[in-house]
Amino acid sequence: MENKKTVALITPSAMVSKGLEDILDESGEFKVEECFRDISRPVEARLGTLDPDVVIIDPSVLDFRSRKDGRSRLADICDSIVIALGGPGLTDEVLRQYDGSISIYDSREDILRKTRSSVEAKQSETSVSDSGELSAREKEILVCVAKGMLNKEIADKLCLSIYTVITHRKNITRKTGIKTVAGLTVYALLNNLIDMSSVQ
Repeated sequence: MENKKTVALITPSAMVSKGLEDILDESGEFKVEECFRDISRPVEARLGTLDPDVVIIDPSVLDFRSRKDGRSRLADICDSIVIALGGPGLTDEVLRQYDGSISIYDSREDILRKTRSSVEAKQSETSVSDSGELSAREKEILVCVAKGMLNKEIADKLCLSIYTVITHRKNITRKTGIKTVAGLTVYALLNNLIDMSSVQ
């Protein structure tokens, strides 16, 4: 069987967190690595280090004004598939920005089906190009990453959606096998995509 997908949970409810952890771990397809109660700076740093395959977040951990940008915020932290945990008070507009959504009212089977579906949809996006060679656009994005730019800055500079940038970054990681910004910077230097003076 393929390796289990690693998951990080972000929800203020210990009961919901424990229930999701049990459902996902018992499936044999997923392994919950860590559970967080909020999205504080230390949690952001830990998510960046952990770099899970999937993040399941209750958008209510974000303040009301930043909920509409929750997916973008996580995109700048890690290259994970991000699934929203829907509940009372969350609008469709908030939930649509995520790679998928599950509900606190979903059955065990629905939670697994929706999580699986979100993972498969993202994998099919990234498997369009199986070549190990980086495309011209991927090289362009790699240079921006090596220069220390965030996903939103790259999207603005190249006139792309942030989700397109995220997809390209996942393709870069898959093709190079390198997950960290430092590693990608070294890769860009060694492949003469940038020179030392352009690195922050």
